[in-house]
This record gives sequence, C-alpha cells and structure tokens, in this order.
Amino acid sequence: MTEPWGDSEKIRRILAECDTWAVVGLANNPGRAAFGVARFLQQRGKRIVPVHPDAPTVLGERGYATLSEIPFPVDCVDVFRRSEAAGAFADEAVKIGAKAVWFQLDVVDEAAYRRTTEAGLDMVMNRCPAIEWPANGPR
Repeated sequence: MTEPWGDSEKIRRILAECDTWAVVGLANNPGRAAFGVARFLQQRGKRIVPVHPDAPTVLGERGYATLSEIPFPVDCVDVFRRSEAAGAFADEAVKIGAKAVWFQLDVVDEAAYRRTTEAGLDMVMNRCPAIEWPANGPR
C-alpha cells in the first residue's frame, strides 16, 4: 500500500491545479535540486516564487525571505529543507492560505502531514514534481 502522502490522485491534482509555486530553499545555484525543479516547473507554465533568507531573484522571479512576505496568493509550497525543519513551512503554508504543500525526496514529517491535511490542504511528501510529472502531470 502506498503512503497517503504519495497518492497519485493528489499528485495529479496538485500538478494540474497549482499554478503558483513558492519554492522554499530556492537560490541562484544551478547545481542544487531546488533550482532544477523550479526551472522544470517554470518550463511547464508554472510561476515559481523563490523563498530564501537571502531573498534572491532566481530564474527571473523576485524572491522573498519568508512565505508570509509574498504579497499574492500561492497555490503550492514546495519545500527543499530537511525533515526536521520542513514542518514549520507546512504550518506557514496553512497560515498563508496555500492549497497544497509538497515535501521533496527524503523529506517526511508525518505530524506535519496530519496538521496540514486536517487544515484542508493537499500534501505530498518524499516525492519530486519533476519525477512525478511524466506519469501524473497535465497532458
């Protein structure tokens, strides 16, 4: 049985319906996974929003130091942080009214998953949108 946070229908819904993706941990380093995934999403028509303490402009998009500083709605919060730090970003995603939270490969926080889904958001953990796109992305 697949973990509830890897549900294919939920993955499909997030990839199809979420247009604005706040990417936590995204900086101007092409060698990092966050940069590659953000570029991948951008190439598929998604708006990416860098969220990084230094708040750099990345891939032509202005960055913000925190999720709460973003002055427009965010659909999905994509988290590139270790499991022990990721839950705080899921909680912040709930506070800003995001529709979904996506924790990248090897990032799992079951308590954050419960809190986030109980708040009504879709959540995926331990997955990568670039890997999931071929099987579950919009056609």
